[in-house]
Amino acid sequence: MDEEQDCPDCPPVEACPPPGAPAWMATFSDLVTLLLTFFVLLYAMSKTDESKFQSVAGSIRKAFAGNAMKIGETIQLGKSPDDSPTMIESQDPVEPFPIDLLTTEGILDKLEINRDSDENLEKMKKVLADYELSESVDVYQMSEGVKIRVKDRITFNEGTTEMNNKAVIPVFQKVVNLMQDNDWSIFVEGYAEKGETLKGDPKVDAYQLSSRRAQEVTTALIKRGVDPSKITVVFYGDSRAVEGDTNQKVEFVLRKRDLKTEGRRVSPQ
Repeated sequence: MDEEQDCPDCPPVEACPPPGAPAWMATFSDLVTLLLTFFVLLYAMSKTDESKFQSVAGSIRKAFAGNAMKIGETIQLGKSPDDSPTMIESQDPVEPFPIDLLTTEGILDKLEINRDSDENLEKMKKVLADYELSESVDVYQMSEGVKIRVKDRITFNEGTTEMNNKAVIPVFQKVVNLMQDNDWSIFVEGYAEKGETLKGDPKVDAYQLSSRRAQEVTTALIKRGVDPSKITVVFYGDSRAVEGDTNQKVEFVLRKRDLKTEGRRVSPQ
């Protein structure tokens, strides 16, 4: 008796499936390989950047039901050993950045508001509140950081460098106290009216007059204990005179960092 008769339940040899993986597995393997090649090419064509890596990690965590990268109200950056910007974490999770953004050179402009790890908007607001300056300033978020402009300005008599508004002195002293206790920078901006000159010496034009006004206020800051290295003096003359406003003035801008601080060096090509 042959084998087919001994084992009548066995199907014919031609009906048995071929050995190895099913056909769909080959297609799936090709797809995974192509995806891997795609990401390798993206990495090869892009610059190594910690913030991009963190974004990719957030997308991967999202895909596997994990938490995406966390950021706060103000996206801000820390510093890596080579002074490159990096992301830090805060409280609430958000959706990861789309993969297509990761290939653009402008990603940092989309991700970054503050490029200095010290410039934390909420912490800076708290400092302003501690020195009772919250109601006396306007706060702006800019690409280069947080700018705080003091609403009260010191005004001058026409054609002179004599300060004439004593009401601003309390705010002025609060600014001094903040500068003494914190590692911030202050910008002193001098202005003049259109065509304004110094009384008694018309050769001193609007630019020179605004410079002298800024110098006068700067000297007062230094006498009250503000570190001179934290003061930047700017004068505009009458080039930024605003019609209907007092242009015989000096204004203050507070920043957490000096804009003279060098950032991350990049290739000019």
